[in-house]
Amino acid sequence: MAHLDLDAFFAAVEELERPELRDRPLVVGGDPHGRGVVATANYVARRYGIHSAMSSAEALRRCPQAVFVSPRKSAYSTYSQDVWRAVRDVVPLVERTGMDEGYLELAAAEGNFMRARELAEAVQVAVRAATSLSCSLGVAPSKVVAKIASDRRKPGGITVVPAGKEADFLAPLPIRRLPGVGPKSAARLEARGLTTVGALAALSDPDLRALLPGKYGALLRDRARGIDPRPLELSGETVSISHEETFARDIVEQGRLAEEVGRMASAVAERLQERRWCARTVTTKVRYADFSIRSRSTTLPVGTDDPERLAQVACSLLERALADRPGALRLVGVGASGFEPYRQLGLLEDG
Repeated sequence: MAHLDLDAFFAAVEELERPELRDRPLVVGGDPHGRGVVATANYVARRYGIHSAMSSAEALRRCPQAVFVSPRKSAYSTYSQDVWRAVRDVVPLVERTGMDEGYLELAAAEGNFMRARELAEAVQVAVRAATSLSCSLGVAPSKVVAKIASDRRKPGGITVVPAGKEADFLAPLPIRRLPGVGPKSAARLEARGLTTVGALAALSDPDLRALLPGKYGALLRDRARGIDPRPLELSGETVSISHEETFARDIVEQGRLAEEVGRMASAVAERLQERRWCARTVTTKVRYADFSIRSRSTTLPVGTDDPERLAQVACSLLERALADRPGALRLVGVGASGFEPYRQLGLLEDG
C-alpha cells in the first residue's frame, strides 16, 4: 500500500492562486495578533522553524516578514476533490483520511516494489497534471510504515520500504515520529533513555509492561517493529457524478461556455438516469488560465435527473463564478451529488 500526503497543501493552493507569494514566507492560519494557530506554512516559512499547530503569534515572532492568510476551506475542498479524482484514475481503491492525505491500495503491485514505485510516480504525475500541486508518497507493506515513509522525502518525494525492511527503516527515527506516541508517552520513554523507534521495538515484555501497560504498549511496540495489520477502509459509495473537460484553447465567450456547460449537464443527467438516481446538489467548476480553480454549488429542494433543469442550474452557477472573477477558462466541469434513488414527480418539482 501507499500513503499520499499533499505537500504544504493549504499554502500550496494559496501560492497557485497568488503566485507572488511563492518566494515569500507564507503562513495559513489564525490572526497572529490574537490567539490564532498555524494551519500550515510553505517551505520558505518552515526555514524559520514555523510549523503547524504553532501559535500564529510565535510564527510572527520568528518571522516578522511572513505573510499571514486565513484558511479558505471551500477552495481547499475544491482542489482536494480534483486531487482524489486524479488519484483514482490511477489507483481506484483509496482510503481518504483527510483533504490532503490518504492511503492507496497497490494490490496490483504486491511484492513488486519497482512496480509500486512506478504506480506512485504515475499518481504524482496525475495529481500535478490535474491541479499543479505536488505530493509525497510512502510505499510499504503496512499503514504505519507507509505514513512515516511519505514524510521522508518532502516535498515531492517517494520512499519505498520493501517487505522485511520495515524495522530497519524505523529503528533510527526519533520516538516521537511513531504514530500513537503522544507527548506523555514520549516523555516517559525518553526519561528511560528510549529515544528512538528501534529502542521501543527492542523492549522486552516485562520492560514494556512497566513503561506502557496494557494493549496500548503492545500496539506501539508492534508499530515500532513495522507490524500493522490494519487494512484500508475502502468505500464503494459513489459520492458524486461529474463531467469536465479541458479545452484545447482557453474560452472567454460566455455564450460558448454556457453551451459547453449545457452539454456536460446533459452527460451528467444521462448517467443519473442510467442509475435511476436524482441529484439535489449541482456544482459547476471552472479553472482559469493561471490554473486557479473556483466552484459554485447549490442544493435544490427536490432532486432531479432532468437534463434541461441541470443545465439551467449549472449555467446559473457558471454566471455566478464569472461574476465573482471574470476571465478566460481552460476547464469547465459539472457535477451532481446528494443522490436520491428515485425520480420525483414533475408536479412536486414545479411546486
